[in-house]
Amino acid sequence: MPIPTPHINAKPEDFAKTVLMPGDPLRAKMIAEKFLDNAVLVNNVRGVQGYTGTWKGVPVSVMASGMGMPAIGIYSYELFNFFDVDNIIRIGSAGGLQDDLKLMDLVVAQGACTDSNFAHQFELNGTFAPIADYTLLSEAVGAAKEKGLDIKVGNIFSGDNFYAPQGCDGNDKWKAMGVLAVEMEAAALYMNAAYAHKRGLCICTISDHIYRPEALSAEERQMSFTQMIEVALDTAVRMDKY
Repeated sequence: MPIPTPHINAKPEDFAKTVLMPGDPLRAKMIAEKFLDNAVLVNNVRGVQGYTGTWKGVPVSVMASGMGMPAIGIYSYELFNFFDVDNIIRIGSAGGLQDDLKLMDLVVAQGACTDSNFAHQFELNGTFAPIADYTLLSEAVGAAKEKGLDIKVGNIFSGDNFYAPQGCDGNDKWKAMGVLAVEMEAAALYMNAAYAHKRGLCICTISDHIYRPEALSAEERQMSFTQMIEVALDTAVRMDKY
């Protein structure tokens, strides 16, 4: 495919080897302005803002993915395959399933269960298990421990639908299987990373709880995910040695 692509108006050298991907373009802008040094806007097609700057002297990019697996499927595929990006770290919000999860807890997705048909395109004779890259996962856990953070590592669920039919007990069944939280993007990222032989990871902050009336506001989600963002940025620095 020619560069720039239909969705990313940039050159391969405009992106760092590690890209952080929040869902919200405004969160990408906030991260670039608040955390990165010398951040430069490298993409703004359809308002999906992407920036490259440095964190602790290491080049890092941040670009929004949009909502849902089709959206992150497009952007992660293009970054991996056309822009020479090696690592994509999704940083987003998730709804807690397990009783011991609290608002603002950090969850690292070791695996991403899904009800999506995203894997159908790969024509596999079976069921693919979308998992995080171990190197990214271990470096993220190390970065969190350096900060003294207690993070949860395990399965999450990447759903195709935000709203379930009334009376649907699907969340109960995923909870019974030990799934930690629900979001909408990680499984597609993990599959694209596997297909491209690149690295993908999802770090989420619990923004609401499925079984309790607790939720962060949109403004809180946009502005207060500092711990998650810094863990992801420090992971990018750690990945610079590979």
